[in-house]
Amino acid sequence: MDLQIIASLKRPADTRVVLLVIDGLGGLPRHPGDQTELEAAQTPNLDALAARSVTGLHEPIGGGITPGSGPAHLALFGYDALDYQIGRGVLSAAGIDFDLQPQDVACRGNFCTVDASGQVTDRRAGRISTERNRELVDQLRQIELPDAEVFVETIKEHRLLVVFRGEDLGTAVNDTDPQHTGRAPLEARAGDHGSRRTAELANRFSEQAREVLADHHPANMVLLRGFASLPDWPSFEHVYGTSAAAIAGYPMYRGLARLLGMDPLTAEEDPRAKFARLREHRDHFDFFFVHVKKADSTGEDGDFDGKVAVIEGVDEALPDLLAAEPDVLLVTGDHSTPWSLASHSWHPVPVLLASQHCRPDGVQTFGERALIGGGLGPRIPATHLMPLAMANAGRLEKFGA
Repeated sequence: MDLQIIASLKRPADTRVVLLVIDGLGGLPRHPGDQTELEAAQTPNLDALAARSVTGLHEPIGGGITPGSGPAHLALFGYDALDYQIGRGVLSAAGIDFDLQPQDVACRGNFCTVDASGQVTDRRAGRISTERNRELVDQLRQIELPDAEVFVETIKEHRLLVVFRGEDLGTAVNDTDPQHTGRAPLEARAGDHGSRRTAELANRFSEQAREVLADHHPANMVLLRGFASLPDWPSFEHVYGTSAAAIAGYPMYRGLARLLGMDPLTAEEDPRAKFARLREHRDHFDFFFVHVKKADSTGEDGDFDGKVAVIEGVDEALPDLLAAEPDVLLVTGDHSTPWSLASHSWHPVPVLLASQHCRPDGVQTFGERALIGGGLGPRIPATHLMPLAMANAGRLEKFGA
């Protein structure tokens, strides 16, 4: 969807739109013919909402493409991730309010565990506490690099931010995360001539980090991901004409929202706390992005029952969100994170859109198999969802004569 066309059609309206993202919502059954995590969850409130909504499954990028969290969320906001590409580093920097400069290259880091042979045994170092993260970041700040500055900051749990500042730095550098255990961290390599200096700095940093962290098991190494610099994108308000707020606990999602011009609102990770925050600010914004993370985390941990419990927790709290009386409510995930893959996947993602102007499609339950027959279809592009939400909110003019 062309954002300039959407921007040319926007019109003001006294309506509220809410996008509830249950991160990693889509899943897979334990055995063929069984229920997915969403289908196994007891979700009477989501089922009742689906019964008065138009529903379906969306694809964040395209058939067979497994999206990262950044591209998947951009697609939900209507930004085609193939045109608006960015690494996780910038999102993480924005999420913790790091003062990123135009010449900086930022990357997201993971504390990880390596064995005596240098092979990764845990890509997340047992999800160490944020407090322990801060202690280790203090150690990493002793690292010095030739002819460049390096900044190291805590993000949350096992996640950290690394920013390189200097001359002639490019972003075409591969991740050092091998994405699987039993493999050594990868060497950073430049994808173009202008990124050679960045790759060199990343490798020097990783080498020194290994030395600094050698005695700090389980967080005895770092993996670097998502090398990126600041983008120049149209704001969410410019495209849709709405004042927008983001209620997200994890820095990367706050960062992405901030890059699009949304105001971040703090709240505890519990869905009830987030929905209470929404109600508190209901009259201050036209659009709310509400993010719930733990369905993705439990999916990545291969925890079927844990993911079911997270989904049920969102369902139990849903009446608190509905009490805010949004004119349009989109409920979906950014991508699927099936427990059996313990990672993001390419599978289409459940979605419902509720408004007084939608056409309910007869779907009675919010689950993958039921939603295949929904009115939005089994593979609607995620980039179409936000324009649909704005149209249902009376915020788009007619196109053409």
